[in-house]
Amino acid sequence: MLFITTSALLFLWACQTKNKNPQLQSQHEINNNWSFRQVGEDEWLPAKVPGTVHTDLMENGKIENPFYRLNEHDVQWIDKADWEYKTTFETDESVLLYDRVQLDFKGLDTYADVFVNGTQILQTDNMFREWKADVKELVKKGANELRIVFHSPIKEGIKKYDSQGFEIPVSDNDLAKIGQVEDGKKVSIYTRKAGYHFGWDWGPRLVTSGIWRPVYLKAWDKACIENLQIVQHEVSNEKATFTAVFEIEAEKRSKATLSVLNNGTILASEKVQLEKGLNKYPVDFKIQNPQLWWTNGLGEAHLYNITGELKTGQRTFSEETRIGIRTLELVREKDEQGTSFYFKLNGHPVFMKGANIIPGDVFLPRVTAEKYRTTIETAKESNMNMLRVWGGGIYEDDTFYDLCDENGILVWQDFMFACAMFPGDTAFLENVKQEAIDNIKRLRNHPSIALWCGNNEILAAWYSWGWKEQEEAKNKENAGKIWQAYTDIFHKILPEMVEKYDPGRSYWGSSPSSGLGVPADLVNGDEHYWGVWWGKQPFETYATHLARFMSEYGFQSFPELSTVQEYAEPEDFDIFSDVMKSHQRSSIGNGTIEYYMLKEYKQPKNFESFLYVNHILQAEGIKFGLEGHRRSMPFCMGSLYWQLNDCWPVASWSSTDFFQKWKALQYYVKKGFEPVLVSPYVDDLKFKVGIINDRLEKVNGQLNLKLMDFEGQVVWEKASLVEIPANSSGDYFNENRYEFLYRKNTRNLLFYAELVENGKIISRNIIFFRPFKELDVPHPNVEYTFEKTDAGFDIHLKTDKLAKNVYLQIGNEKGFFSDNYFDLLPGGRATVHLKTGISEEKLEDVFSFRTLDDAF
Repeated sequence: MLFITTSALLFLWACQTKNKNPQLQSQHEINNNWSFRQVGEDEWLPAKVPGTVHTDLMENGKIENPFYRLNEHDVQWIDKADWEYKTTFETDESVLLYDRVQLDFKGLDTYADVFVNGTQILQTDNMFREWKADVKELVKKGANELRIVFHSPIKEGIKKYDSQGFEIPVSDNDLAKIGQVEDGKKVSIYTRKAGYHFGWDWGPRLVTSGIWRPVYLKAWDKACIENLQIVQHEVSNEKATFTAVFEIEAEKRSKATLSVLNNGTILASEKVQLEKGLNKYPVDFKIQNPQLWWTNGLGEAHLYNITGELKTGQRTFSEETRIGIRTLELVREKDEQGTSFYFKLNGHPVFMKGANIIPGDVFLPRVTAEKYRTTIETAKESNMNMLRVWGGGIYEDDTFYDLCDENGILVWQDFMFACAMFPGDTAFLENVKQEAIDNIKRLRNHPSIALWCGNNEILAAWYSWGWKEQEEAKNKENAGKIWQAYTDIFHKILPEMVEKYDPGRSYWGSSPSSGLGVPADLVNGDEHYWGVWWGKQPFETYATHLARFMSEYGFQSFPELSTVQEYAEPEDFDIFSDVMKSHQRSSIGNGTIEYYMLKEYKQPKNFESFLYVNHILQAEGIKFGLEGHRRSMPFCMGSLYWQLNDCWPVASWSSTDFFQKWKALQYYVKKGFEPVLVSPYVDDLKFKVGIINDRLEKVNGQLNLKLMDFEGQVVWEKASLVEIPANSSGDYFNENRYEFLYRKNTRNLLFYAELVENGKIISRNIIFFRPFKELDVPHPNVEYTFEKTDAGFDIHLKTDKLAKNVYLQIGNEKGFFSDNYFDLLPGGRATVHLKTGISEEKLEDVFSFRTLDDAF
């Protein structure tokens, strides 16, 4: 049983009198002694809360790991069943003396009936919302039962599907066939639940239910602060002005004092008259000589700890939040090409470098704070300054946004709608409205939130995927209803909620688009480019298909062998085996990887070599996009590739796999997003070297260029002093490529560029003039030594000839290489830092490396 006593209460707010009497507002998490069962069955099993039905069934040995081999297909019955959870908690009389006692459910997935001591207190239908219920009249001294019945999201969805009267278009990402849903009905759109649970072209179909976020019992007297919003006004070097908006739930009319503090120092204080019920009270304050919040690479992400205090009589209640002082605007101005689309931070246009993210697991309670931390550390280490939270997943946990705040990572925040039209009935629209309010209020104080976006690719589906024509051909009246629901949600409800609850931020109706309800083009908004992959266009088009902001583009790879071994057996090690095809959700997936691979490389000699070459293929392909987008600034001002992470072990577009291991792409991204980048490239008849400088000050340096063969003989070189203006992109070498390469053996030739500042190489890059399969790459003699460090080892490498895509490994041991999959020039040396806890003796035993010539 869960005992809640005066001595055991945990406190959310610092709620104490001047004389330090016992605190008067409490919060306790109800997370112990839960059990669950399938409705209709007798057996109760232990459950973990927060958790999910699937993970609880796994813990009790009732199902096998759905990620392993083809097990996913054997657990599709779970989402057709109803499930029941219960626990008993005890309260003593002191809890019942509070004016208010409340149960707060941070996340219930999804259709749930909630009972306390046999009385129903809630009926929920949205996993994205927070649900609260007053229970003072229901809880009693001693034992209290909390029971939650989860109804099948599939059965509930089918009811709504059948009552709709016509079919609403949904993309093939709703894997109803795999889910064995009645008549293949795509019911995901009727339930306010993470879309990717129903399947996606990188994820499994595992439609789970459960108490996915914490449950709290709260109690307080007289009044409490329900929400504290910090609204920023003017910012100058001398001061920044704000309004703290206190949202207060008061039990009765009374006088109070509201104060705003920074690290204990009072910034402002105001006397107010509290009114019974929920009301808002503004308090203006200012911060002198403010330190600004900057994105990663431009400065410190400085944060202020702000406390809002509510004093009624001798009782003081408080709530804390953090803010970053910065100005941020989405700039949409007409110019010669169309309409700009860029973010201006603290008065400076900033090129956005980053990726799209999806939820870190299908089973969301397994996404720990440590996993979030690794995600954001990866983004920061990779020189990113923006992540897009994609609309088919979830509004992420507070921990994610806190880490983005701390590390200077802006967040493009989608609302949770993707690749489908949605119902437009009154109840659904009201549910969406409340979902928006909950999440805008929860996230609006975070300086990392850059933009609210209505949806992912729905406008594109309607106008560019043929949905509009198809629906009008079937029934024009129904097509009108479908489009009306779209405009009600994305042109009315969501922008109105943003304007009302977070007016300082921009709203963007759909990604990609060129404006509210305006389909995407290349000159007025953001773009998702999938000509590479779906259209089998060459990688080079990444650098020429340019829009004002590239918010999606990508190419797939399998994870490394150690991850593949987590879901497959050696007999599955063929990309066209049933297991490999099941862990590939793109309809053209494995064949497309092979198609592109054989354009650039010979057939790898075995499955492990295929994985290695696939990593390099993905990285080299996306490199065209990363660099091409940056070279085209200021026309293009953002490059967010698809995708940073995975929700299960799978072949996908990710740059880190489910276990957060870096693929080759992540190492390429780290270099491609360096603040200063030297970028040699072919532009039709020209061969050029571009330099991009994201710093807010100019760079003076020396540009060194070389043509050399694979044995190290230099056949051409040039050095020049260059001055690169702040926040700029330009070409610093421009030659006719045919004249430049005239009578040169490009099968045995590379071009090397480096930029040196104050004696230090700040950027280097290599380009080859043929596909790898046409190069005469020799077998290099690579030597290495280990040097122990506090955190692991320095690995010193040298080679006699070109060592292409050096890949360092330590078997299945845990560790992280500071660089990998890199080219080592003939006669060159490199030092790679290995962070690991293994001994030198163990390292000697497990360390290995390979180069690309070994793969064939």
